[in-house]
Amino acid sequence: WSFSRLIVLWDDNAISIDGPTSLSTSMDQPARFKAAGWRVQSVDGHDMEAVAAAIEAARRSDRPSLIACRTVIGKGAPNLGGSEKTHGAPLGDAEIAATRENIGWAHAPFEVPDEILSAWREIAERGRAARRAWERRLAASPAREDFERALSGKLPDAVFEALDAFRREHVEKATKVATRKASEMALAAINGATELTVGGSADLTHSNLTITKGMDRIAPDDYAGRYIHYGIREHGMAAAMNGIALHGGFVPYGGTFLCFADYARGAMRLSALMNQRVVYVMTHDSIGLGEDGPTHQPIEHLAMLRATPNLNVFRPADIIETAECWELALSSETRPSVLVLSRQNLPMLRQAHGHENRSGRGAYVLREPSTHRAVTLIATGSEVEIAVAAAERLVAEHGVAAAIVSMPCWELFEEQDADYRKSVLGSAPRVAVEAAARLGWDRWIGDTGAFVGMTGFGASAPAPDLYKHFGITPEAVAAAALKLII
Repeated sequence: WSFSRLIVLWDDNAISIDGPTSLSTSMDQPARFKAAGWRVQSVDGHDMEAVAAAIEAARRSDRPSLIACRTVIGKGAPNLGGSEKTHGAPLGDAEIAATRENIGWAHAPFEVPDEILSAWREIAERGRAARRAWERRLAASPAREDFERALSGKLPDAVFEALDAFRREHVEKATKVATRKASEMALAAINGATELTVGGSADLTHSNLTITKGMDRIAPDDYAGRYIHYGIREHGMAAAMNGIALHGGFVPYGGTFLCFADYARGAMRLSALMNQRVVYVMTHDSIGLGEDGPTHQPIEHLAMLRATPNLNVFRPADIIETAECWELALSSETRPSVLVLSRQNLPMLRQAHGHENRSGRGAYVLREPSTHRAVTLIATGSEVEIAVAAAERLVAEHGVAAAIVSMPCWELFEEQDADYRKSVLGSAPRVAVEAAARLGWDRWIGDTGAFVGMTGFGASAPAPDLYKHFGITPEAVAAAALKLII
């Protein structure tokens, strides 16, 4: 990729928390980086002039650079220097006194000698001058307003207007597609209305459907495009998107299968911890992916993601909810989002278009019976269709009136006031249906509620057969409801 501006200073002290690095590795790291095409330099990490010279050489390189800085951990401590014991524990009074004598340091704690303070202030002054020079260049630039607008990360109103028109169109058409396809269609509207989105996928572009017409790839020496092929690097993709978001000016989104959230998990957690607007497009969200089998069928992944603070997990039920969830993800400037999307086609369930983003409250009553509700069926994603069919069966065969609640985002529903949550959940017995683990659902269904979903890993078969095999069907949901009320 020719990232010539990337300079890594590696503290090569040959120590790990457990002891010498030789306990666990014999890897020649400089050779490894050379083999990957990096420029590699090795210096004495305690020699400031040598480090400075290496940095200058790295700046002139046309490749990324690794500077291996050979150091001694705890240098100067006469008894503990070079030992893992200086890694995370204080030296102690006796060793501190011995270190002071060893290095000839006569100054009191927290006393900074004038010559050192003066040197640091000179560095600060150079930085101040460079910053002011940059600000003068920016002020004189005819592109200043465009630059500041882009860097702010504020998306134009045209994006949200396009999504509103998109929802209207597809309510009228009653479009039936997989939510991964609905996401691609919504992205076409989004990417057509702004140049601030930067997409990508971890080697699953045409499965995640994350690229739209007119998006060129970003390549070495050609940064005009807006799409990154990350390769099979889920963690690398998530980490790079964090960097893009932290820089500002762009809204990154990237795709993989939901099951592979395991590989991206560390960087996803940092998206949430750092309050960054990063959008994860995670498709093939359940046993509904079919023949790829249990290694690729997520079971516990929704529970894991929902347990992560400051992360919105969206599982839309149809094309309309998918567009709404995209709007919410793009509007969440201090919170990352995960769009959990189906492989199988799903019917459009909304009965009329409205300007309100109903997914914005996390859950809502999709259908309320004309008579007093006897039971409430709660579902997410592809299982909302199953809840609808179960409700129709209950009223037709048993005269039981069931309300249907779609819950695309637990996190947003948790943020609603108690009165709204009560109005949605009602006081009738509740049945939840989701093709995933039960963990977390008892909060919404209560101690006496029922859950229809997965209790173990999946299997390899066509999706309809798997839903029948695991008992996630309208018949099973209706039976669970009847058991609660009869």
